[in-house]
Amino acid sequence: MKQKGYVMSSTDISVEKQTRRHRPALLGIGIAVVSTVVVIAGLVAFGAGPGIDEASSGEPQNEAMPMISQ
Repeated sequence: MKQKGYVMSSTDISVEKQTRRHRPALLGIGIAVVSTVVVIAGLVAFGAGPGIDEASSGEPQNEAMPMISQ
C-alpha cells in the first residue's frame, strides 16, 4: 500500500543553489584537512629529531647505583 504525501527526494533540484549552500561546509572541511596536513608535517619534521637520551647525556644522575660494601 502506498502512502500519499511522503516524498523521499526533492523534485526541484537547483545545482547552483546547492553549491552556494554547501560552500561554507566544504571550505571548513578543506581548512581542516590542510591544517591537519601542516600539523602532521611539522611533527614529522621537528618531532622526529634525534633528541637527548637522558641515560647517556653525560650528566650525573640523582639515582646512583648502591655501593656494595666488601
